[in-house]
Amino acid sequence: MGGHDAGSQHQFTGFAKYFNAYTITGRRNCVLATYATIATLVLYFKLKPKKKAVTAS
Repeated sequence: MGGHDAGSQHQFTGFAKYFNAYTITGRRNCVLATYATIATLVLYFKLKPKKKAVTAS
């Protein structure tokens, strides 16, 4: 079966150097980016000002 691959045979450049599925660091960065995106969306919708109801008189 597959063993631990530390990325010794993969030479990534650019975006793939930090976000890939082959190294532990790349996987960790993907997870952290996902958590940060979810937290940002939650904070945005929680802190977004509420619209005031318009009453016709």
